[in-house]
Amino acid sequence: MIARVTLEIAVRKEFDYSIPDDLTERVEVGTRVRVPFGTRLVMGVVTALVEHSPHTNLRPLSAVVGVSGMLTPRVLDLARWMAGYYCCAVEVALKSVLPESVRKEDAKWRERLHVYVMPVIGEMPKLSVRQQEIWNILEEWRELPLQELLRLAETTQDTVRRLEDKGLVRIAPKIDERDPYAREQILPTEPLQLNAEQTKALGTIRSALERAAACRASVSGSGEAGAVPPPLLLHGVTGSGKTEVYLQAIATALEAGLGAIVLVPEISLTPQTVERFKARFTTGPQATLVAVLHSHLSAGERHDEWHKIRQGRARIVIGARSAVFAPVDNLGLIVVDEEHESSYKQEESPRYHARDVAVVRADREKAVVVLGSATPSLESYHNAMKGKYTLLGMPSRATDQKLPVVRVVDLRLESRRSEKGMPGVFSVPLREAILQRLEKREQTILFLNRRGFSTSLQCPQCGYVAGCPNCSVALTYHRKAGRLLCHVCGHWEGVPAQCPKPECGHAGIRYSGLGTERVEETLAKIFPKARVARMDRDTLQRKEDYRRILTEFRTGRVDILVGTQMIAKGLHFPNVTLVGVLHADLSLHVPDFRAGERTFQLLTQVSGRAGRGDVEGEVFVQSFTPFHPAIQFARRHDYEGFYEAEIEFREQLKYPPYSRIALLTLKGRNEDKVKLSADHVKKLLDERVGSWPGLVLAGPAPAPLLKAESFFRHQIMVRCRAMSRLSSELAAMQAGLRLPEDIQMGIDIDPVNLS
Repeated sequence: MIARVTLEIAVRKEFDYSIPDDLTERVEVGTRVRVPFGTRLVMGVVTALVEHSPHTNLRPLSAVVGVSGMLTPRVLDLARWMAGYYCCAVEVALKSVLPESVRKEDAKWRERLHVYVMPVIGEMPKLSVRQQEIWNILEEWRELPLQELLRLAETTQDTVRRLEDKGLVRIAPKIDERDPYAREQILPTEPLQLNAEQTKALGTIRSALERAAACRASVSGSGEAGAVPPPLLLHGVTGSGKTEVYLQAIATALEAGLGAIVLVPEISLTPQTVERFKARFTTGPQATLVAVLHSHLSAGERHDEWHKIRQGRARIVIGARSAVFAPVDNLGLIVVDEEHESSYKQEESPRYHARDVAVVRADREKAVVVLGSATPSLESYHNAMKGKYTLLGMPSRATDQKLPVVRVVDLRLESRRSEKGMPGVFSVPLREAILQRLEKREQTILFLNRRGFSTSLQCPQCGYVAGCPNCSVALTYHRKAGRLLCHVCGHWEGVPAQCPKPECGHAGIRYSGLGTERVEETLAKIFPKARVARMDRDTLQRKEDYRRILTEFRTGRVDILVGTQMIAKGLHFPNVTLVGVLHADLSLHVPDFRAGERTFQLLTQVSGRAGRGDVEGEVFVQSFTPFHPAIQFARRHDYEGFYEAEIEFREQLKYPPYSRIALLTLKGRNEDKVKLSADHVKKLLDERVGSWPGLVLAGPAPAPLLKAESFFRHQIMVRCRAMSRLSSELAAMQAGLRLPEDIQMGIDIDPVNLS
């Protein structure tokens, strides 16, 4: 037997190795191996087992690393598809599929010494007073980690060893799983009563699970495979109870012996979400471990969570985008919550979109996929309108609460009323609304998608603006840190006391713009008795900070929560009756055809945090463009109206969903060479695909963010209908492309960010 191996080094090629007799039983598809390559040993994955090879004098595998079959054949097949579609090497795709914490050669379970009570045979040995105290503790616990026993008994290891010498205890190593939620006390919950809309949606999902099961049965038998149910789009307003539908659908999957994956955006991976799933499936007839996979886990925690899944002990997985590759055996259901979120798209190679990968995986494994959102992406909703997806509607809140009243505040009028000619942080109506909530002991959420104190530092005399030397952006002033910071590359510098330009030196340099840090400071001045917390990347330095702040808010120890988009969705706090959006225009005026869609989604999502309890919610949206369609449709909670207006614009300009986009970005430190290289690539594209019907080539042109991390960037956009065919052409062109050594080209299929 011969092993065909994909190496971890990017050579875009598979290599054949013979399998030594002593390794034959341990090698299968998906096994990680160490192999000779040139004069060194490198890591790889067995991607096929074949009887014959076109090559002679094959070198043998050196070793098997870790447990066999870490990659299931289906997940391996998914990685191959991803490599082809997203124009990357298979080995690069495999690194996404198999996390680093599992790939590392030294990755293993953590072991700790435990002390076990042994049965006493015959007469009890004579013990000293100290030994008797330790024995009393052990008799109560029966088993304890050695270090925990030493802490409880305030003793030494030698003293415990003497008990072992007397045959009373056994000290032995034991695997100690690193569970990120081990210290949480989670109370079991029962399924909630569903309303008519939830019941109908759940019934459709259950029917799809039944059809998927029949389809799998026909594939495993001798018959023809039945039709796979279409992916399902669950369009439910904020507070409509989508999570409860997910929970009961997963229970149905577990009853059928199937596993489930639940994808949530990283920013929405809150303790609330994980606790609800663990509480529902910790006990009962369908009890199972619930594994959690996301970037805030330590490497050891990720290792243990992944292996719980691979061993079949955790049949439910909750995680961010990479959890779509979780090795769930007999997968029956994939849920993609907040399916419109851009964080599902990976911005480095392989540039996959987890939602789209979930749809492909579900199709290949004959599973059901549910895409859920209060504001579906236009692409997904268009698929539902065309019959490609099945649309499930939940237009009402789960317990008959009304959607919040949204009031739009015109900041232009506020500017005219201001003595300085600039609007304050809070408009008069919003300030009064906050005061009312404080008096009633109700809670407020204030949203501003911008960190720091001020967005720029300017000289009013000469016009100087403090900019990043590495990127085409202004530096943001962070008052607490006392520095100017670039939010693209991380560059920082001290705050000048006067204009840095030698020919100016004006002492009246000033800060402009608004960030969450300034909002927090302003609140302290206006409402000195209010308890305020801020949530953004600057305040969440440790992984437990997110949970701590949300717990304080949930228990009423915080009156006002200020934050960026991480507080805009996925949070359920019944005492929040007011939401303030401080600057609704931030995402409107960017050079991206999705700007209106993103603004509508964000406003709708953050508005949905209000009025989830007994008191009706109220939302204030502050804007300089109050009559923009995205703001007005969000004010009326009118997704269908927004969709109809936006889809017409997309059709006219042939933007998604009426086309697919491939974005080619060339970057280098010399802008002239980048431009010349981009012109060369454009010429090659014209020769290869320029004559395709309906294909549109735009550019090359400077990227909206021309310079990032010291690299100048130029882009070419390709729009077409058949992306799979275009991906193949782009991959072939890239394989034969010869660019200067200091010029790089990246290909982004179905980009969500055009900057």
